[in-house]
Amino acid sequence: MEKYIEKFIRYLEIEKNYSFHTITNYKLDLEGFNNFVAGTEPEKIDYLNLRKYLAVLKEKNFGNRTVSRKLSALRSFFRFLCREGYLKTNPILMLSSPRMDKRLPSFMTEEEVGRLIESAFAHNPKDLAGLRDRAILEVFYSSGLRISELVGLNLEDIDFISGIIKVRGKGKKERIVPVGETALAAIKKYLDKRDKNTDILFLNHHQRRISARGVRFVLVKYFKNCGIKPGVSAHTFRHSFATHLLNRGADLRTVQELLGHANLSSTQIYTHLTTDKLKSVYDKAHPHA
Repeated sequence: MEKYIEKFIRYLEIEKNYSFHTITNYKLDLEGFNNFVAGTEPEKIDYLNLRKYLAVLKEKNFGNRTVSRKLSALRSFFRFLCREGYLKTNPILMLSSPRMDKRLPSFMTEEEVGRLIESAFAHNPKDLAGLRDRAILEVFYSSGLRISELVGLNLEDIDFISGIIKVRGKGKKERIVPVGETALAAIKKYLDKRDKNTDILFLNHHQRRISARGVRFVLVKYFKNCGIKPGVSAHTFRHSFATHLLNRGADLRTVQELLGHANLSSTQIYTHLTTDKLKSVYDKAHPHA
């Protein structure tokens, strides 16, 4: 079983060009299944083995999303084995995934975002860390980047004249994202203050590229300072970016391109609207409102 997992992982790396994070998750999920079947050869694994594995995951109180992710890894794995001729039949075809609970993404209001950004260097507007933090917050909200995309930015990725950023997203795919004048101005103020001897955009206090963990630490600090509701995270900026665009009239396809979603279904979770927006549309549209 191990040799087939290794072949599959190499396929994901070389042919599918998946990110390190995605490949790591696939590997962990497949190794977990391999431990369950005690190294049984793939051709000896049947539907009953898979049903028992699903039952064990449920007994361990894994959530539906986690179980679905693990089954998705197995589906990709067995599909690969069949396509490459290692298996004649696919044992997982008849296995159903658990029903997913639809969770609306959390997002901040426009007022909360404004308050959060203003707090970044409210105490000392000339402080380098404050200038960097404000630039990070502005870029997050202005572009809807993932945290991994933000920390990977270099100076060469930013076109100050055209107002665009070149982003390396999931699966190492590149896309072009517009960035607002407010965010560009915040970046310029930060760059004017800091060391010019590196092409990395956002630096930590050791003058090295700031990590995703470092950015999360920064965000938590400002979330607390502003009294923003608990449960928000770096991804909340991305949710807020998409929600505010849609609430102000952007179409779903445009938001899909901006977020770098491969499928429109990933973007459709943002079609929820705030209560105020729903009430406003209702008042204008319904004859008896």
